[in-house]
Amino acid sequence: MKIWQKNIDVNKDIETFTVGRDRELDLEMAAFDVLGSLAHVEMLESINLLTADELRTVQSALKQIYKEIESGDFVIEDAVEDVHSQVEWLLTQRIGEAGKKIHSGRSRNDQVLVDLKLYFRACIEEMVTNTTALFEQLITLSNTHKDKLLPGYTHLQIAMPSSFGLWFGAYAESLVDDLDMMLGA
Repeated sequence: MKIWQKNIDVNKDIETFTVGRDRELDLEMAAFDVLGSLAHVEMLESINLLTADELRTVQSALKQIYKEIESGDFVIEDAVEDVHSQVEWLLTQRIGEAGKKIHSGRSRNDQVLVDLKLYFRACIEEMVTNTTALFEQLITLSNTHKDKLLPGYTHLQIAMPSSFGLWFGAYAESLVDDLDMMLGA
C-alpha cells in the first residue's frame, strides 16, 4: 500500500497516468536524496534526535547506499513507493531503528524539493563546465584563424570582409552572458 493511499483501491489507469515515470525519475534523484539525507541526519544529531553513535552508523550506511547508486546497483523495489522510502527501508534493514529516524522533522515535499535543488545544481554545474569548454575551444579557433579572411555579405551584397577568427570570437562572446546566468542560478 502506498503512503498516500487510503483504504480504497485506486483505478490502475488513473494511477499510471498520475504516477507516470516517477520511478525512473526517482532513480535520477537517488544520489541527491542520499546527499540531502546526509545533511539532514547531522541536524537530527544536533538536536539530539540521533546520538553521536547513531549518526556515524547512519552516515556510514548512507554512504554505502550512495556508492551503490553510483555503481548502478541501486533499485527501487516494486513494493516500495519511491526513492525516499527505498533509502529509509534499506537503512532500517541494514542498521535497524536508527534508519527509521531519517524521516523525522521533514516531509516528502521537503525531500523532493531538496532532491530537485541538488539535481538542478548538478545539471547547471555540468552545463557550465561544457559551456566553458566550448567557449575555450571557440577562442582557440578564433586565435588560430584570425588572419583568414571571410567575405562579408549583407542583403546578398558584398560588404566589409572580416575573419574566421572574428566569426568564432563572436560565437564565444555570445556564451558569456549565458555563463553568467548559469553561474547566477
